[in-house]
Amino acid sequence: MRVGMVLNYSGGFTETVSELSDFEKAGLQVVFVPEAYSFDAVSQLGFIAARTQRLEIASGILPIYSRTPALTAMTAAGLDYVSGGRFTLGLGTSGPQVIEGWHGVRYDAPVGRTRELIEICRMVWRRERLDYHGKHYTLPYAGGTGLGKPLKLINHPVRERIPIMIAALGPKNVELAAELAEGWQPIFYFPEKAALTWAAPLREGAAKRDPLLPPLDVIAAAPLAIGEDVTALRDLLRPMFALYVGGMGARGKNFYYDLACRYGYEREAGLIQDAYLGGRKDEAAARVPADLVEKPSLIGPLGHVKERLPPTARPASPPSTSPPCRPPTSSACRTSKRSAPW
Repeated sequence: MRVGMVLNYSGGFTETVSELSDFEKAGLQVVFVPEAYSFDAVSQLGFIAARTQRLEIASGILPIYSRTPALTAMTAAGLDYVSGGRFTLGLGTSGPQVIEGWHGVRYDAPVGRTRELIEICRMVWRRERLDYHGKHYTLPYAGGTGLGKPLKLINHPVRERIPIMIAALGPKNVELAAELAEGWQPIFYFPEKAALTWAAPLREGAAKRDPLLPPLDVIAAAPLAIGEDVTALRDLLRPMFALYVGGMGARGKNFYYDLACRYGYEREAGLIQDAYLGGRKDEAAARVPADLVEKPSLIGPLGHVKERLPPTARPASPPSTSPPCRPPTSSACRTSKRSAPW
């Protein structure tokens, strides 16, 4: 078990980073910087690398559509270099609203594109010439001036195998993470219900996993708040759960809504989404079931939080014949005005 922190992409970055050296001394091991339609994560990760010494840094996540595969590989190699080998490349698909609305790029073939991007990144880090012919990416570019040539990275990376973490919820993407990546980052990791949605794809992916890869690292991001007033702490988190289940995506295309349904909260998820999309955000928050807030979180008195850590540390599906899952990184965030509770 390692302890991590997810930074808030909407504000408070400078104030939080000013305290990271203290958190590092206190035992914080990993910090994740997200990227939405916000400040980019890369500049902030470089800033953190310069302000810390041992802390692992990770993108949590870089959307696969917003950069070319070669640029993604170059960026990861650069961050690994300035951090002295402390970087993990977190990748994810984001969603159609952001990718097509903000980046103006077609949202298609998320699983296939993720697979090819990972293959290209690892070619770049091994300093192979980029002569790649996939279904979604062809290097050099076919057509155009015809002057494109296979190139290799000028610099020598600190590591030729930078760890890759995939943020995945759907069965096919989770299977891909278990097959190809060093790490898997689910959201709303509900230990008692995780196997309902993820056991099969984790097994199927692990069966195809290269035995040279390390055990799959599971990054279970859990909101953390220690205190006696559980009701108040739960209410503090309700708006965030309502945002994801109700408003993070369109009706019929919301991955977090789908996850809540797979957890068994189909009726409640529908009511949350109806209220949120209808502009009744307070009602949507009030309709989030107590269990859906508490079980994926570490909130309550200190003794209760200690009791919750063992089930949180159990993988959703430890494969019996393939490399097992590693106990997850617990990602804990301060619940203050400067740092979002997720």
